[in-house]
Amino acid sequence: MSKIIRLSEARRGDRGVIVQVGTHCHHQEHEVELERRLLELGLVEGARVELLHEGLFGRDPIALKVDDMRVALRRREAASLNIEIGGAA
Repeated sequence: MSKIIRLSEARRGDRGVIVQVGTHCHHQEHEVELERRLLELGLVEGARVELLHEGLFGRDPIALKVDDMRVALRRREAASLNIEIGGAA
């Protein structure tokens, strides 16, 4: 059984597929900029992700495997990504 969560809610070892990038709230400039940066990092819909590591304090930042590369994000940035876990990761 699969479920959709925000990437910021994921725990170490969770795997999934990105189903939504950004909040699609384009009237706020910082939301548009964050979505652009995430897309440039390869965090696109359909990309496979795995949470590899969490920081010691507040579980921040997080290290991700995105397809064949590694990326580090703050949890507040990861909150802009929805992933489907438990499915075809």
